[in-house]
Amino acid sequence: MTTTTPRARTRSEQRRVLAGTLVGTTIEWYDFFIYAQAAAFVLAPLFFEPLAADSPGLAQIVSWASVGISFLFRPLGAIVAGHLGDKYGRKLMLVITLMGMGVATAAIGLLPTYATIGVAAPILLILMRILQGFSAGGEWGGAALMSVEHAPTNKRSFFGSYPQIGVPLGMILATLFMFGLTSFLSEEQFLAWGWRVPFLSSVVLILVGYLIRRAVAESPVFTEMQQRRKESSAPLGELMRNHKRPVVLAALIFAANNAAGYLVIAFFASYGANVLGMPRSATLVASIIGGLGWLAFTMFGGWIGDKIGKRKTFIIGYAWIIIWAIPMWFLIDTASLALFTLAIFMLTVGLGPSYGPQSALYAEMFPAAVRYSGVSIGYAFGSIIGGAFAPMISEMILNATGQSWMIGVYIAVLATTSLIAVILVPKSVEGRDLSDDGAALSAEQATAVADVKA
Repeated sequence: MTTTTPRARTRSEQRRVLAGTLVGTTIEWYDFFIYAQAAAFVLAPLFFEPLAADSPGLAQIVSWASVGISFLFRPLGAIVAGHLGDKYGRKLMLVITLMGMGVATAAIGLLPTYATIGVAAPILLILMRILQGFSAGGEWGGAALMSVEHAPTNKRSFFGSYPQIGVPLGMILATLFMFGLTSFLSEEQFLAWGWRVPFLSSVVLILVGYLIRRAVAESPVFTEMQQRRKESSAPLGELMRNHKRPVVLAALIFAANNAAGYLVIAFFASYGANVLGMPRSATLVASIIGGLGWLAFTMFGGWIGDKIGKRKTFIIGYAWIIIWAIPMWFLIDTASLALFTLAIFMLTVGLGPSYGPQSALYAEMFPAAVRYSGVSIGYAFGSIIGGAFAPMISEMILNATGQSWMIGVYIAVLATTSLIAVILVPKSVEGRDLSDDGAALSAEQATAVADVKA
């Protein structure tokens, strides 16, 4: 196991990189969470009005489906951004994807509703969601690699946790915004114009993120790779030919975390308010506390990943999610704010360790020439399998069975699948030299790939 880094980095450079990756992913997930929470509370009556009048339950399912549609376009964004990022650099794609997310989010805040322009309203909403999904497909991969490729070998997991904590930070920011609006505006004001404010505010966040990211240096691994060869011959083609197995494993590893995470992000608040009859502000408070737990345990997961290994940390996280996925619903269904909050917080005990080390583990699973493509595409497909339609599937399970704990069964099955995928990642990838540009895998990986091809 190597203990060297591609190039020594000063602390000031490292701080700029970590700030740039953290800010960008926080903004990306703020944009996504604002939409998910709007889907939970207002989009059904505003954009799917006739359906909401005839069948509110079905309208809510359609509203949740609109959350998932953008994920279907993440792989396309990941393919394009990954290919260009492997050829032209991580920094360029970080800026482009950030701007794409911002434009789409702000545009949603300006859209007229169904009452104003009819069926064109949901069509335009879906188009903006597609642009969000395309942009987000390349966002995470670039941020993850910038942080990990600047890190000392013995701190890769911790450095890689910075883009990861953008998820709970984005959730906390979005939920605080939504909590403030729902607390100080009447229901009529919120439906009339208040829901637009968080979307439009994304413009300010995008400007801040752009200024920070513009000051970030290119990844030292990519710079070194470019010095050794002027351009990649065909990184995407090489990825599809020689690295299918790690792409599949990367997708499966992320699936359960993303599904359980989207319950914390939006479904629990919607379930508490719409099914249990809890005040909307109370469920949002529970979500904020859940976000704080997710933040703390993700940082802990990144730190402990460098101590005991990234695979082991993932295994611990997913084991806890499997154990807690069903019992938590019996606390949630009490409609007690304290127990409702405790259930969500305890779920984040598993979410953190199964998310904090992700950037570092993914980076080590792919050689430098195809790394951006590999991590981005694996992540994108994992989000489709996991979080894209998790709220919608949960709503359908609840409508079909009438038993909330059956949603826990769904999460536990996904977590078991992700746990198996983590176990199948070769131990030899941990600590590998990230500047190794060779297409050849370790003997263990090469054997695994040959088995898949066979």
